[in-house]
Formats: sequence, structure tokens, C-alpha cells
Amino acid sequence: MTRGRETLGDDAMKGERRLLGWALAVSLVALLSCRSCCGLSPDGIALLELKASLNDPYGHLRDWNSEDEFPCEWTGVFCPSSLQHRVWDVDLSEKNLSGTISSSIGKLVALRNLNLSSNRLTGHIPPEIGGLSRLVFLDLSTNNLTGNIPGDIGKLRALVSLSLMNNNLQGPIPTEIGQMRNLEELLCYTNNLTGPLPASLGNLKHLRTIRAGQNAIGGPIPVELVGCENLMFFGFAQNKLTGGIPPQLGRLKNLTQLVIWDNLLEGTIPPQLGNLKQLRLLALYRNELGGRIPPEIGYLPLLEKLYIYSNNFEGPIPESFGNLTSAREIDLSENDLVGNIPESLFRLPNLRLLHLFENNLSGTIPWSAGLAPSLEILDLSLNYLTGSLPTSLQESSSLTKIQLFSNELSGDIPPLLGNSCTLTILELSYNSITGRIPPKVCAMGSLILLHLSYNRLTGTIPKEIFDCLSLEQLYVDFNFLSGELLLEVRALQNLQQLDIRSNQFSGIIPSEIGELSQLQVLSIAENHFVKTLPKEIGLLSELVFLNVSCNSLTGLIPVEIGNCSRLQQLDLSRNFFSGSFPTEIGSLISISALVAAENHIEGSIPDTLINCQKLQELHLGGNYFTGYIPSSLGKISSLKYGLNLSHNALIGRIPDELGKLQYLQILDLSTNRLTGQVPVSLANLTSIIYFNVSNNQLSGQLPSTGLFARLNESSFYNNSVCGGPVPVACPPAVVMPVPMTPVWKDSSVSAAAVVGIIAGVVGGALLMILIGACWFCRRPPSARQVASEKDIDETIFLPRAGVTLQDIVTATENFSDEKVIGKGACGTVYKAQMPGGQLIAVKKVATHLDSGLTQHDSFTAEIKTLGKIRHRNIVKLLGFCSYQGYNLLMYDYMPKGSLGEHLVKKDCELDWDLRYKIAVGSAEGLEYLHHDCKPLIIHRDIKSNNILLNERYEAHVGDFGLAKLIDLAETKSMSAIAGSYGYIAPEYAYTMNVTEKSDIYSFGVVLLELLTGRRPIQPVDEGGDLVTWVKEAMQLHKSVSRIFDIRLDLTDVVIIEEMLLVLRVALFCTSSLPQERPTMREVVRMLMEASTRKARDSTDSQSETQGRESVSDGTITDGTLTIADDTLTDSITVASDTDNTISVKDASGKTNSDKP
Repeated sequence: MTRGRETLGDDAMKGERRLLGWALAVSLVALLSCRSCCGLSPDGIALLELKASLNDPYGHLRDWNSEDEFPCEWTGVFCPSSLQHRVWDVDLSEKNLSGTISSSIGKLVALRNLNLSSNRLTGHIPPEIGGLSRLVFLDLSTNNLTGNIPGDIGKLRALVSLSLMNNNLQGPIPTEIGQMRNLEELLCYTNNLTGPLPASLGNLKHLRTIRAGQNAIGGPIPVELVGCENLMFFGFAQNKLTGGIPPQLGRLKNLTQLVIWDNLLEGTIPPQLGNLKQLRLLALYRNELGGRIPPEIGYLPLLEKLYIYSNNFEGPIPESFGNLTSAREIDLSENDLVGNIPESLFRLPNLRLLHLFENNLSGTIPWSAGLAPSLEILDLSLNYLTGSLPTSLQESSSLTKIQLFSNELSGDIPPLLGNSCTLTILELSYNSITGRIPPKVCAMGSLILLHLSYNRLTGTIPKEIFDCLSLEQLYVDFNFLSGELLLEVRALQNLQQLDIRSNQFSGIIPSEIGELSQLQVLSIAENHFVKTLPKEIGLLSELVFLNVSCNSLTGLIPVEIGNCSRLQQLDLSRNFFSGSFPTEIGSLISISALVAAENHIEGSIPDTLINCQKLQELHLGGNYFTGYIPSSLGKISSLKYGLNLSHNALIGRIPDELGKLQYLQILDLSTNRLTGQVPVSLANLTSIIYFNVSNNQLSGQLPSTGLFARLNESSFYNNSVCGGPVPVACPPAVVMPVPMTPVWKDSSVSAAAVVGIIAGVVGGALLMILIGACWFCRRPPSARQVASEKDIDETIFLPRAGVTLQDIVTATENFSDEKVIGKGACGTVYKAQMPGGQLIAVKKVATHLDSGLTQHDSFTAEIKTLGKIRHRNIVKLLGFCSYQGYNLLMYDYMPKGSLGEHLVKKDCELDWDLRYKIAVGSAEGLEYLHHDCKPLIIHRDIKSNNILLNERYEAHVGDFGLAKLIDLAETKSMSAIAGSYGYIAPEYAYTMNVTEKSDIYSFGVVLLELLTGRRPIQPVDEGGDLVTWVKEAMQLHKSVSRIFDIRLDLTDVVIIEEMLLVLRVALFCTSSLPQERPTMREVVRMLMEASTRKARDSTDSQSETQGRESVSDGTITDGTLTIADDTLTDSITVASDTDNTISVKDASGKTNSDKP
């Protein structure tokens, strides 16, 4: 019994122990479980909350998990042992993370360093970041962060470095930053910051670097910055800073770099900057600074780079600049500096680059220019330098680039130039240099570009030039060179462009020219070459441009030209080519311009031309072509600029198919043997601006609709047609005429009547002109008055009542300087108030000009051009005459000056609406010149300074000092120096041809000026010109505020969309290939369709929620503009992406850096 009880007790005790074991096990599991979910340190929990707000596509944070006790081994996290597992450093840079920064970041109270740079983070900077009181380094740069910089950031009293650059932050720099007394580095450049600079920055006595460039920060530079006594780098380039440069900055004794270029600063450079003895970089370019350059700048002993170009500095270059012994680069270009170039500049021992181009410097180039021991790049172009090139240039061992074009230099090129230095670029074009091309110019074998165009060089091209294997561009056009083109030219295997046009070369074209495998441009026009064009031309597989016009070439056109598959422009005109026209030319599928006029070509026009579906101009006039006009020509839908088959022996009817050429602007079939009726289908040619079928055997009734409604009888002269534009009624019997039966054969009375009418009209017009001329320029009543009969050498006038020559002289105070309101290449403009109170502008042009046009040619061209023009967007000519050896032209006065004057002002009053209005108005004026004047008028010098504004800011195209009439029936190109630097189309450099496409390019540059607020000339390191700068900026996907003018309201989505549309038009206009540019009519249409404001106002709420707006034949979706234009060769996509950047793509979707 007792034993049984003991046994039972043992069993109970065993059961209790089992139960206790299970309880312990469960407790242990629970304990472990609790530890795994609740044991992660607070810093680890905060980091997991940060991870939860991020997207980590590559799994960099996969080891961040909640099962760890501490986060110290996680990727990008560091905890020093001395802080008992507290997080000290978080570095997640370059992890391709997206998402937002969690406010939990503020819980890492022990954090010293935080680096989230180079990711794709969005959203705001959380204000909780101000709780990191121990933070020393904070880097949030290169993300897509938006919103304001939080004022709480000022609580980071221990912070030494703050990096916020390359984001989309907005608003002002907070005043609270002045509380960060330990801050040494503040980097917030490339954002969208606005507002003035806070004066509290002056409290940062330890600050060494502040960089806030590429923002929209405005207002003055605070003088309180003088409190930053340790400041070394002050960078606020590309902002909207106004006012002057505070003289107090001269007290920042440690400053090494002062970078405030591309702002709206005005006034002078304070001489106190001469106290900055540690200064190494002074960059003040692209502001509105003016006055004289203070000589104190010349006493900065450590200054290495001085950039003050593109301002309004005047006066001479200080002689003290000869003391800048540390200077490596000096750029004073694009100012109004006058006087001589100081010789002391060329004694600077370290000077590598000297840019003085586009000033008003005069005198000679100092003899010591070639003695500068380190000088590599010398650019003195676009000045008024005279005299000879100093012979010391040939002694330099360091020069690599010499650019002296567009001066008034004379004399010979030093004979040993290039013998001692590795010269790569020599540009001496547009001077009056004489003598011979020096044979040693490429002695070192490094010359790449040799430009000697538009001089007075004689002799031959030295044989040694053909040994220059590095040469890529050789331009010696428009000189007096002679001799033969040597067969040694074959050695130039790197030559890409060869232009010897308009010289006196003779002999044959060597067949060896076919060995130049890299050749793209070959222009040998206007010389005396004889015999045949070598068939080896067909070996030039890279050839794009070939011009052999105006020579004495004979024989057949080589069929091998058809092998030049890249050829785009071919000009064989004005030679003596004979035989048939090669059918192989139909293989040139890239050809856009084919000109073979005025030769002896016979036979039929080949049907193979139908393969040339990019052909825009076909000129075969002045030959012996026979047979019928191929109907297949009507299927070349790209024909736009001209189809000229005049002065041949073509027979048969005019093909109906020609009526399908809806974009054709010129159709000349005159002086052939064409018969039958003029096809009714030609009425569909609505783009025609010149039409001529005169001197044929056409008959029958002419249509009276479409094209024919705006033609006159001169287009049909010497045919037997009636009705329509011809003032000869069709008798009932000849409404449906029998072919080959001339209507006028029995209508001699009607013909005589027409002749009488024409004679009467012409005679009456001449009589009115003579009466008006005598009436306006009559002899004044007093012999003591300024104007007398002998003063008036030649007089023509568009009469205006009550105005006399005496009035003009009196109103301009005998053309005193006080009345001058503008000066240009072709004359001086005076403001004059007439006796009746009317204000006019008087342009006074000297009898002799140094340009390519004589005074008489310029004056006559302008008279003939302007006298016929009446358009609301063209400056109206009121009258003109000659007086005391000058030509006087009187225009309407434009009180608001030129567009260029407004765009360069620091406070430009032109908002986007006004700029758009100006763009459309000036485009309509040019459209009138190109499309409604017969023959068309090419302006030749379109630029913002030639677009004038009336009191309502309405645009008026002016200054036709270089304009010429082009007879499009003969040719649509001419050759003369034309245009202004920065506006000249790229093809002008190698063709010297000026066409309406040159105007289109220049107008595109003006549009870019309106959009960007920048000048057409840009720094060489940024592309050199505005077109290149814009395209490169778009390739880099720069933000809207980096490309568009920050003086405009870039927060208005409607404005941005309109600007994107106009940007697309500008890119079309500035296409590198002329055939890809639109016509002015197309430009006007696209600009009119660019206004999205009306469409926006009428859009209902449903369309707004869809985020899509219709814009004519294009759409804007999510900020991306895509427009496909059937009338143009390509479509362009201009995108304003979600990160507020702009890019451009072609129709294939690929980013394109050359062709928009």
C-alpha cells in the first residue's frame, strides 16, 4: 500500500517535470520569437522605414532585414564600436534607388554622415532632417528632389558640408542657413531656386565654398557676404542676379574663384577687385557690365583665367594686363573695346589662349604676337585690324590656332608661317591679304583647317600643300589664284572639303581627284577648267556637294556620277557638256538639287529621275533637250524649289501629272515647242510663286481658278491662248480649240491693243516717277540753305506730301551725331522729326563701301526692293534720294527699337505673349518677301537687330542693305558676303550660295534667341553658336530652366507647351541641311498653330483630366510634343520630361544631335 503510494508519487513528479519542460520550451520559443520581432535597435527600425519608402530595383538593400539585432553590417551602414551600435554613417549613393526620403531619417540622432546622392529620389526634403543635430556631412545631390529647402535645415549646427546640387529644388535659399555656423561648403547649383540671396549668408564665417549656379536666383549680391572671411569659391553663374558687383567683395582676401557669369549684372567692374590677391579665376562674361575695364585687374598676381567676354565694355585694353604673369587664358571677346592691342599681352609667359574677337580694335597686330612663349590659341577675328601679319608669327613654336578672319589686314602671309609650330587651324578669310600661299604652312604636318577665302591671293596652290596629309578643309575660294590643280592632290587622304571656287585655275581636272576617299564637298566653280569631267568622280563615295559650274568643261557627263550615292547637290551648269543626260543620275536617291542648266545637252529627259524622290530642285534649262516632258516628273512629290526646263526644244503637251506637285514653287517651261492646252490640273499648284510657259505654241482657253486666278498675261506671252489671266476673250469657236491652231493668228488688232495698253501703263508710270522725283527733291528757295541742285547727284522718290530734302537736313541737324539712333554695316540711321510732327528714320549710306557690294549696287537693290513692298510687318520706305555723295533712305520710325536691344536688357519687358507675337509678325514679313514678291526677295541678313518694333511691339523686318532681287527663272542662289556672325547657315561656309533657306536658318536662330534669351554667339567650349548650344543642351536632357529664358514665367504649363512648339519650329529652321528646312510659308503656319492658349481656354474638364491637348496636327501628351508634318521630310519629338528636362528625338525615336 505504501509502495503503491510511492509509485504513484513518482509518476506525478515525472509528469510535473514534463509539464515544466514543455512550459520552459514554449517560453523559450516565445522569448526568441519576441526577440526577433522586437529586438531590432531603434536605428535599425528607422532604416527599415526608410527602405520601405524606396524602390530598390537591383536589390542593394536585400540584407536590410528585421531579424538582425543591429543594422551595423547592412549595406551602406557604418557603426563605430565606440557608439555602442549606433548608426554613424549611411551611404546609399549610386544605388539607382527611387522613391522618397522617409521622415524617419530624423530618428537617426547619432548620424554624422548621410549620402543619398546620384539616385532617382523624388519628393521633398523632409523637415525632420533638421533633427540630426550631430550631422556633419549631408549629400542629397543628383536626384529629382522638388519643393523648397526646409528652414529646419538650419538646425544642423554641426554641419560642415551641404550638397543639394543637380535636383529640381525650388524657392529661395532659406534664411535659416545662416545659423549653420560651422558650414564650410554649400553646393546647391543646378536647381530651380529663386528669390534673393539671404543676407544671413554673411554669418557663415567658416564658409569656404558656395556654389549656386544654374538657378533663377535674383536680386542683388548682398554686401553682407563680406562676413564670409574665409570664402574661397563664390559661384552664382547662370542666375538672374541684378545690380552691380559690390565693391565690398574686394575684402574677401582668400577668394580664389569669382564665378558670376550669365546674370543680369550691370555697372562697372569695381576696382576693389584688384585687392583679391589670391584670385585665380574671374568669370564675369555674359552680363550687362560696361564702362572701362579697371586697370587694377591687371595687378592680380595669381590670376590664371580672365573671362569677361560678351558684355558692353568699352575703351582700350588696360596696359596693366601685361602684369598678369600667371594668366593662362584671357577672353575679352564680344565687347566694344577700341584702340590697339597692347604689346605687353604677348610677353605673358604662361598665356595659352587669347580671345579678342568681335570688338572694335584697330591698329596693327603687335609684332611680338609670335613671341609669346606659351600662346597656343590666338583669335583676333571680327575687328578692324590693319597692316600686315607680323613676321614673328612664323617664329612661334607653340601656336596651334590662328584666327584673324574678317579684319582689314593686307600684305603677304609670312613665308615661313607654320614652319616652327604644330599649326592645326589657320583662318585668314575676309581680309585683303595679297601675295602667295606660303609653302611651309603645313611643314609640321598637323594642319587640319586652312581658310584663306575672300582675299587677293595670287600664284598657285603650293605643291607642299598637297603633302599635308592631316588637312581636312581647304578653302581658297574668291581669290586670284591660277595654275592647274595638281595630280598630287591624291595624297590628301583626309581631305573632306575642297573649295577653290571663283579663281583663275585652268587646265584639266585631274583624274586623281577620285582617290580622295573622304571628300564630302568639292567646289571648283567659276574657274577656267577645260576638257572632260573625269569619270573617277564616281569613286567619291562620301561626296555630298559637287559644284563644277561656270567652267569650260566639255564632253559627256560621266555616267559614273551615279555611283556617288550620298550626293545631295550637283551643279553642272554653265559649261559645254554635250551628249545625252545620263540615266544613271537617277540612281542618286539622296539628291535634292540637280542643276545642269546652260550646256549643250541633247536627247530626252530620262525617266529614271523618278527614282530621285528627295529631289527638290531640277534645273535643266538652256540646253538642247528634245522629246516630251516625262509625265513621271509629276510623281516626284518632293519637288519644291523649282522645275525649270526652259530654253530647250521640248515638244508635245504639258503633262497633266505636273499638277500633282503640290509643293512646287517655280515652274518654268518657257521657250520650248510645247503644244496643246495648258492642263487644268496646274490650277492645283497652290504653292507656285513663279510660273512661266511663254514662248511656246500653246493654244486654247486658260483656266481661271486656283493658280490661274493670281497669274497675269506675262506668264503666257507669245502663245495662242485666251481667257483666264490673258485679256483676250475666247470666241465661241475656240472654246475647245483644235491643237496647233493659234488663237492670235487672226487677232492682230487685239494684240496691238495689248501692246498699246502695256506701253501706256509703262509710260505713265515712268512719267509719275519723274514728276515725283523732281517734286520732292526740288531746289530749296534759298541759296544759303544746305541742299542745292548740285548736291543732288541722283534722285528717286516715293512722293510724300509736304516733305522736302531741306526738311530732312534740318531735322537731322545736318546729320549730327546727336541724332544717331543706330549704326550698321551699310550706314548710319538718324532720328528726324518732320515739320508736321511726324518721326521718321533716315538711313545715310556712303557712296563707297568696303563690302562686296558697291554703294550703287547696295542703294539700287534696296530702292528696288523696298519701293515695291507694302506689308504690315515690313518697315515702310517713305522716300529716298542722293545728297552730297550720300544715299538717303527715309523709313517709318520704330519707337521701341530692335528686338535684339530688348533681349540683351537685364530686365527684358518682353513676356512670352509679346515674344510669340513678334515671332509670328516677323515670320509673316519674311513670308511676304519669299512668297509674294516676284521675283522673290532674299533678305540675307536676318537677325534680331534687324527686327524693329513699333509702339505696340509689332514686328517689322528692316535693313535691306544687303538684300538683292533674285530672278528665280534663272537661278535661286547668289554669291556675295552675306549675313551676320552667328546667323549664317552652315552650308554658306562651303557653297557661298545664299538662298531663301539661308534666311530660314537665320530666322531659326532668332526664334532660339526669343526662347532662350541668349545671344547667337556662344563660348567655343559650349559649341560656339546658339544652335549648337541648344542641341547639345537637349542631348544632355537639361531642364526647361536651363534652356528657356529664365526671365519668362516657366511655371505656366501653357507657356511651356507653346515654347516647346516654337522650339520645334526653330529646330526645323536650323536643320544642318538646307533641303530639310521648311519654307517661310510653312514656318508661319506652324507658328500660328503653336498657340495652344485658345485651345486651352476652350478645353473642357474632361479633356483636362485626360492630360491631353490637341495641337493642330500634333499632340502634347505628358509634356511630350510630337508633330508629324507631311510637308516636311522628318518629324520631330521635343519632350519636356517628368523631370522637367527637354530632349529631342527624330522619327525613329533616337536622340539626334545633328538633325532635329
